[in-house]
Amino acid sequence: MAAATSHLTLDSEYQTVRLAVLGAPGVGKSSIVRQFVMQQFPEEYVPTEQRQVFCPAVIINEHLYEVRIIDCPYIPYFPVNSLYEWTDFRGYGLRNATAYVLVYDITSEDSFEYIKSLRLQILESRSRQDVPIFVVGNKHDLAEERGVPRREVANMVKKQWKCGYIECSAKFNWHIMLLFKELMKSIDFIDYGHKPTSMRVQDALRRNRCVIL
Repeated sequence: MAAATSHLTLDSEYQTVRLAVLGAPGVGKSSIVRQFVMQQFPEEYVPTEQRQVFCPAVIINEHLYEVRIIDCPYIPYFPVNSLYEWTDFRGYGLRNATAYVLVYDITSEDSFEYIKSLRLQILESRSRQDVPIFVVGNKHDLAEERGVPRREVANMVKKQWKCGYIECSAKFNWHIMLLFKELMKSIDFIDYGHKPTSMRVQDALRRNRCVIL
């Protein structure tokens, strides 16, 4: 899968990034990924039982990335070392991920408590402290049934955790593209060391000159 453009000047080489999408069962991890990659939303819930990898190409700030999105089944804990990575989560590649997307259901306080614990385990287990972590509150279409106040969560995630935060609706494809744009801007900033701007890419997208698959 690739991204193509005839009007943007791109780097001659692309970089590969690995995004691990994690969360409790039923929060919509797979639906978010499928909306971004294929613009599809499955009406019937099917639990993710094994790792799935999607490989779109993404252009951000005129840099081309091959993105390997790892859609993970529910994991009871984050592997604390390479031994546990191999024996309990064979082939997941969790410890080598470039960034993490932690998804919770805004109607379920338990699903937020799960990613809160998972984030601490990631920080304790990874030597790199600058690894991007994005917290995603899915099912915004059910906002009237919200379990944890948005302001409370947003303040905690942004100010205390220093993580990105966004709410979305996989069902209605709301803020899905924005989520991955913001995440890739963070990765691009780490890679290239400049303040990321996406205006040229956004303009190209509006004119259908750049295709993200």
